[in-house]
Parts: sequence; structure tokens; C-alpha cells
Amino acid sequence: MLKIGITGNIGSGKTIVSKMFGVLGIPVFYADTEAKNIMTADPILVANVKKTFGDAAYLADGSLDRKYIANIVFNDDKELAKLNALTHPAVFRAFDAWVAGIDNVPYVMKEAALLFESTSYKMCDYSLLVTAPLDLRIERVTKRDHITRAEIEAREAKQFAESKKRKLADYIIENDETRLLIPQILALHEQFLQLAKP
Repeated sequence: MLKIGITGNIGSGKTIVSKMFGVLGIPVFYADTEAKNIMTADPILVANVKKTFGDAAYLADGSLDRKYIANIVFNDDKELAKLNALTHPAVFRAFDAWVAGIDNVPYVMKEAALLFESTSYKMCDYSLLVTAPLDLRIERVTKRDHITRAEIEAREAKQFAESKKRKLADYIIENDETRLLIPQILALHEQFLQLAKP
């Protein structure tokens, strides 16, 4: 089965684009949502998080103490790298299991903010980047999430620059409000259907 990775920096519109592919009948694996779920559902990951960050990483009810973890990793790139090194393989396992449970579709998509950074694009046949100018993305996110420009730029700094992602991506959707999204999505859908043919 053909696997398409889809990504985009904050405010690019990758989730909206993913949902539009979903409307076309294409199953989408939302890696960032799944990463939150497996922090408590994957026993290997739970054990490794406790081993790395201490038992205090989890609350008495078994849920992740997100505040505790955030305080450790937020301002320490080495600690964040440790967390990512534990989480990414668990997400890979979850994606493989998810794909194994799907049939009778021409292709599936994996939506991930860190598709390139985590190297999970290598698990996909092709990658799709949703892109938009930085100022437009900042405008969207400040309205949507009510956070400051500085907070958005801090998140941006933890991802590859869009220029680097453009070089890595096989396909690009421009979500800059000068080009319509739906025709771009439909054109790519047709291309992916052709690529998925045996």
C-alpha cells in the first residue's frame, strides 16, 4: 500500500489538508495525536520514560504528568532529544500496526509535524509539504491558539526551516491564500491514485 507522509510548519494548514484527503476516503494517521496516546498506551515507552525521567513522569492514575515533562524538556534540547528518541520509535510501531489493519484503499497518509526531523518520511513512499509564508502562519496561529509571535518563533526554531523541508519534499501544496487548496488537493489525489496502481 502506498504511504504518503504529510507535514508543514506551524500554521501551514497541514491538518486541514489532511482532513480534506480524509473526505476523499483516504485514511490518515495523525502522528502527533497518536504520540500523546501512546505515552500511556505503549508499555515499552512508559517503562523507558520512567527509566529516563523518573517515576514522577507519571501520575498515580497512570497518566503522563505533562507539566513535569515540559519543565524538564522545554528549555533543554538534550532532554528533549532524549524524549524524542523514546517517542519516535513508539510512533513508528503504532503507524506500522495501523497500516497493517487497513486494506482496500489505494493509499494512506501519515500526518506529522516532525516528519523530516524524526526521519519518519523514510517510512513513506512520498512526502507532501503544506507551506505558507511565515507572517501568514503567525497570523493564523495567534488567532487560533492565542499565543504570542515569540512563542510561535520558539516552536519554529525546534523544526527544520521551511526552505530545508521544500528540498526534502516530493510534493508541495501552497496554502498562501493566493491559490485555492481544493484543486491542488484533487490534482495530487489523482497523481497518488496513479502511483498506487500495481
